[in-house]
Amino acid sequence: MRLKGFQKLTSVDDALQKFFSAVVFRKPRTVAVQLDSALNRVLAENVVAEVDLPRFNRSAVDGYAVSASRTVGATQFKPKVFRLTDNSRIGAEGTKQVWTGNVIPEGADAVVMLEDTKLAKERVDVWTQVTPGENVSKKGEDIRRGDVAAEMGTRLRPQHLGLIAALGMNSVKVYDKPRIAVLATGNELVELGNRLQGSQIFETNKLVLSALCRDLGAEPLDMGIARDDVDEIFEKLRVGLEKADAMITSGGTSVGGSDLVPDAVNKVAKPGVIVHGVAMRPAMPTALAVVKDKPILILPGNPVAAMIGFEVFARPLISRMLGLKRTEPRLTVEAKMTRGIATVLGRRNFVRVRVFPRGDELLAEPVSARGSGMISTMTKANGFVIVPENREGLEEKEQVLVQLFDNVEG
Repeated sequence: MRLKGFQKLTSVDDALQKFFSAVVFRKPRTVAVQLDSALNRVLAENVVAEVDLPRFNRSAVDGYAVSASRTVGATQFKPKVFRLTDNSRIGAEGTKQVWTGNVIPEGADAVVMLEDTKLAKERVDVWTQVTPGENVSKKGEDIRRGDVAAEMGTRLRPQHLGLIAALGMNSVKVYDKPRIAVLATGNELVELGNRLQGSQIFETNKLVLSALCRDLGAEPLDMGIARDDVDEIFEKLRVGLEKADAMITSGGTSVGGSDLVPDAVNKVAKPGVIVHGVAMRPAMPTALAVVKDKPILILPGNPVAAMIGFEVFARPLISRMLGLKRTEPRLTVEAKMTRGIATVLGRRNFVRVRVFPRGDELLAEPVSARGSGMISTMTKANGFVIVPENREGLEEKEQVLVQLFDNVEG
């Protein structure tokens, strides 16, 4: 796999393997946070239940607690009659009204739903028979004391917070957010809020890459813009690596005269650049480096290439740094290609598509693009299809697996 300017391209899988083998993954720092601030944080320890959940046998419906054996044969035309009581214990002939979540009184082992009864003063007619345990949530049925309610390495979703709160805990230990320094390079770049002159353009990659970091749960650090000068890039790298756990740069990684980031990285410390040039499209000029045990992801300056490079390399890297048990896969769906497309043999191609329903199937429409600088293609698309290195394109009506990064709209 050769390309003018690069002596050799490394396959995506080999690049990931070399990169991760060189990175020293240390156990993330641990911090305690209040439960109402723990959403999307990653658990740093197992949450072990100190109580049963439910803590007692409770009603799962609104109705009347009864001894199930006394309801055998009950029908609307031949109801079983119970005596209403408000005591914590009912006799064989007694019943107690309970609402959802109420304690089941002693002597009762089931609950008859309210609509299957008729109340007349202190008498309750039951029109249906129930079995022992029916409409009852038993003690420890949800979680037993000593059970692991949430495992270390779990990203806390709203349902996890609810379960932990039900156990009476108001704080949890989570891994600290990894700090990712984000640097843009290029003489043509201007920060938002300034006036453009000549061929200048607004810097966007830093904003997008920082948002992608936040979306995963990392904390981005804005390192600004470095001009196309090895010494200036070197200084930004040095400061960024002192402040952060990893670094992501965009621009200056191809083979042009102003593509100086790999050279600047190699000046900071060894081992430096490990991979430069990956057999993928877009994001072929991506470089991967390690400096002082800290990873550096050197992405192309083209916006789409930077986003795809982040997806392939930064997403699994940050997942490891977060302390997640595994990289969180994107939601995938099967869809039918609306038309055929050509791809480059020998490279892993990431084809942007718009997935939409038609009838009872999903269709995937390729989003046309000339080069990887058309950032609007990422807003028009909601997923991508990975075409392996040994394929030359996709055929019309071919069933493909789409990795979604946005919702499927009707």
